Amino acid sequence: MVSNKTLTKKEIAPLVSAALAPTIFVIFGITGDLAGSKLLPALLGLYVKKELPNRFAIVGVSRRHFSREELRQYLRDRMNIKPGQFFEENIKHFLDHISYVEGQFDSADLYKSLTDNLKSIDDKWGQCSNKLFHLSVPPVLYEGILRELSSSKLTLPCSDGTGWTRVLVEKPFGNDIKTAHDLDKLLGKLFKEDQIFRIDHYLAKEALQNISAFRFSNFLFEPLWNRQYIKHVHIKLLEKETLSLRGGFYDSTGALKDVGQNHLLIMLAIVAMDKPCDPNASDAMRRERARALSRLTAIPKRSMTENIIRGQYDGFKNEKGVKPDSSTETYFRIAAKINNRRWKGVPFYLEAGKAMAENRVEIDIYFKGDAEGKKNHENGIMGQNHQNILTFRIQPDEGIKIRFFVKKPGIGMETESKILKFNYADSPSFSSLPEAYERLIRDAIVGDQTLFASTDEIMASWKFITPILENWSKLPLVIYKKGAREV
Repeated sequence: MVSNKTLTKKEIAPLVSAALAPTIFVIFGITGDLAGSKLLPALLGLYVKKELPNRFAIVGVSRRHFSREELRQYLRDRMNIKPGQFFEENIKHFLDHISYVEGQFDSADLYKSLTDNLKSIDDKWGQCSNKLFHLSVPPVLYEGILRELSSSKLTLPCSDGTGWTRVLVEKPFGNDIKTAHDLDKLLGKLFKEDQIFRIDHYLAKEALQNISAFRFSNFLFEPLWNRQYIKHVHIKLLEKETLSLRGGFYDSTGALKDVGQNHLLIMLAIVAMDKPCDPNASDAMRRERARALSRLTAIPKRSMTENIIRGQYDGFKNEKGVKPDSSTETYFRIAAKINNRRWKGVPFYLEAGKAMAENRVEIDIYFKGDAEGKKNHENGIMGQNHQNILTFRIQPDEGIKIRFFVKKPGIGMETESKILKFNYADSPSFSSLPEAYERLIRDAIVGDQTLFASTDEIMASWKFITPILENWSKLPLVIYKKGAREV
């Protein structure tokens, strides 16, 4: 297992100017969906905001044949730029920075051509440049590309003083704990830990980062952040979309591996973690997230049916690329528990689903109600059980809201619930907030690994998820209607 030693933000600051040295961003799979929908728009956004080095280049790598003009038009179309979002002149100048290397990912000739391409850029600039390699390809291709990058010496700095090299690896990081361990072991052999940036873009969402700021900056809440005051936590990632365009991919993956092992457990870790000794140190933040995940209690095989719901929307088997007898889940709900002093006995409900009634990603913290609430309600006193709920809305309509209680105007002591809330959209700086991938790319250039998953986090999440996957097919599969509010 590789070391998780990383720099603090204070240590990173002096390196920012070095990070802004000439940089080449190499995208393996530049013609794919992720590059078109996320990476290139993020790079364009950074370019327009002047957040990229003055000298930068993008080298796309893919198997398809394109002339220079064909590639430019193809990428322009895939980026789905909204009318008026950017000046056309900026888009044109941005695309001028892109060159292309065609070849098979497992061919040594491709890496020879890539080496020549990168050297020609360095020669043109008259100096050694930083290299950032992004694997925007299916995970099955990771090992071959990583080995070829290492054997071709592309991951070695071209100078002792400048020219760092780093690799960005997308989720899913493995398919279970064994494959994740094997991939981590390979990365540890080929690269140093400070070269490896494992992406879960949810970590870079502004509203998710604000949970830590909210907890640790408001002493009102942190003393209540434990099993004595919190009844349960509900983390949900619900989507209206069906899988008509991604049925083939999803049929071999399923909801649990697609968003459970990564996005939902990352949200759990941020809610459940203890306060880091130094919130400004990336290794301290990652260590506390990993520690929370490592205390997840494995769900015994005998009680999985009591703690897990597994579902599939009606019509999934008719989607293109899906097997007619598919038992792949498009929905799940898991009752997880953390075995530590802070959270012992508190359920964390993890819920995700496709073809649901609405798009909603949020975290609800349910505080314990008045012990006499139910009894008083039945006797007509006070009016209701006083259970406060703190909600972090991650998307859409990012914000924070708190349910609290006040006395109803008039005679008597009946109470009613009210909502106190903050919406990001009301902030003057809301429109200038960076997209998740803008933040990730910028942090990778600077060398800040805070918003990237560590080895320990990934292994801890797979340790919890793998036993569930091993018994997944034995759990009942509930068929639910499209547009369902609950399963």
